[in-house]
Amino acid sequence: MSNIYRNTVEKFSGTKIAVVGDLMLDVYLWGEVNRISPEAPVPVVNIRKRTSCPGGAANVMRNIATCGGNVTAFGAVGDDVSGRELLDKLAELSIDLQGIVSTGDCRTIEKCRVIAGAQQLLRADFEDTAALDEDIQKKITDRIITLIENNEIDAVIFDDYAKGTLSAEMLNGIIPVASAHNVITILDPKPKTGGVPPVKGLTLLKPNRSEAFALAKVNDNGRHLPPAEDPELLLAAEKICAEWEPEYLLISLASQGMAVFKKGKLLKIIPTMAREVFDVSGAGDTVAAVCTAAMAAGCDAVTAAEIANFAAGVVVGKIGTAPIMKEELIAALNQGDKIS
Repeated sequence: MSNIYRNTVEKFSGTKIAVVGDLMLDVYLWGEVNRISPEAPVPVVNIRKRTSCPGGAANVMRNIATCGGNVTAFGAVGDDVSGRELLDKLAELSIDLQGIVSTGDCRTIEKCRVIAGAQQLLRADFEDTAALDEDIQKKITDRIITLIENNEIDAVIFDDYAKGTLSAEMLNGIIPVASAHNVITILDPKPKTGGVPPVKGLTLLKPNRSEAFALAKVNDNGRHLPPAEDPELLLAAEKICAEWEPEYLLISLASQGMAVFKKGKLLKIIPTMAREVFDVSGAGDTVAAVCTAAMAAGCDAVTAAEIANFAAGVVVGKIGTAPIMKEELIAALNQGDKIS
């Protein structure tokens, strides 16, 4: 492992990162299938156990915490059993929860997956997608701005799942203040109804490939091409950078790795480090968390993306929404050195 990687990961413990976005509880029902239902041609799953973990923006928070970073959480949960379970999960990670509002006006978003062996059979979503109350949004915005002005955070992650927590007003209020105080801002966008429209001045914008093409309104016809030779991908990046004006654009490309752009120009293609892929759930959250922590620790965007790429390679080898542990990341970086 190169010294810059080692030094960066060790500095994660000194980073202070605010995360705001759509909070979710991921629930897993684990069981086995031995027969088909007599009522319909569907498998009968004999449930053996139930587990749960933070999902959505809460999974970004979890990944930062398990890597050693310090997290201040912002968002909303319902005043319900799922909301209290999620808050308990985050509290176990020593995450600062003062920025999370519990409200009776919405239910906590819950995504329930039924797993038989290593196979996901079904996902059931329980959610409200109405925009968060404007007063709550303003309180979150004001609190984050106060943290920035008091030099209490190094970075802000906006994690958008288009469920109503984030708004253009919130980001346009926070980003200029963050920029003036050299605080990193990163957005993981969702280009669909309810997602944040284009905002300018982000340090880094982090869509995956399909999200990037949707943001750019460009047809995706080049998956078979190497990324550096993919004209549609390069055009999509150019269009995004022109409209959003982020300092950096990081596009996740699944099995093709990642592409880092600056002002529409390709800086680097980072090959994937995944050895086995069992479940991609939450991999984007891991990338956002580790990339932000690395930049907050002082490294450049390309190096941060390289470290995040190793982290993603670890979590896709696990079943379910799983975080990256600091020790796992260091081991993956060491293994990468041996391979190279």
